[in-house]
Amino acid sequence: MHIVIMGCGRVGSALAQTLEQQGHTVAVIDQDPTAFRRLGSSFGGRRVTGIGFDQDTLREAGIEEAGAFAAVSSGDNSNIIAARVAREMFGVENVAARIYDPRRAEVYQRLGIPTVATVRWTADQMLRRLLPSGAEPLWRDPTGGVQLAEVHAATSWVGHKISRLQEETGVRVAFLTRLGEAILPTSQTVLQEGDLVHVMMRTDEVDKVEAAFAQGPEEEGGH
Repeated sequence: MHIVIMGCGRVGSALAQTLEQQGHTVAVIDQDPTAFRRLGSSFGGRRVTGIGFDQDTLREAGIEEAGAFAAVSSGDNSNIIAARVAREMFGVENVAARIYDPRRAEVYQRLGIPTVATVRWTADQMLRRLLPSGAEPLWRDPTGGVQLAEVHAATSWVGHKISRLQEETGVRVAFLTRLGEAILPTSQTVLQEGDLVHVMMRTDEVDKVEAAFAQGPEEEGGH
């Protein structure tokens, strides 16, 4: 799928890199051409300098063949205008706008524009950092023997494959939450900073699993 992203800040650049790694084509729009440095030299998508709700700029970014549009600039008004232009003028089905003001987010949600209220999401992330263990189970099987729960992973796991995390902790990673979106990991998925890890595990092994996640990966070859 072709995806257009407006805003090349920390969220926009991370989103662009993740989507490209997943095999999508990506175009990033930003008013500041120096912002594209965040994408790195390996990024193969389009870099379009301009205003994200300008129709010509959007066309240059390939909005007419886009399956999705994300507005993640630093301005609420710009984000919502751009999201509406993408949806209403160009008929893009999957549209999302980042909104800093959660009260506004609820209004825009009623207009049919899915919003991610940054403050709320950041607060959730903060809570996970402040209260990293003892998460309430999200789901339990009828016998109570197996449960799905979010487990806090030590930062030393960042950069390692999910497959290694599973091998060393004895759990099955059900899904990750990355940038507010749930993703199903493959054998090649690597844990990134800020990822929330949701695992299936035996209820009687919760303490053991949390300890293994907190300890970090075992050292290799005596390094």
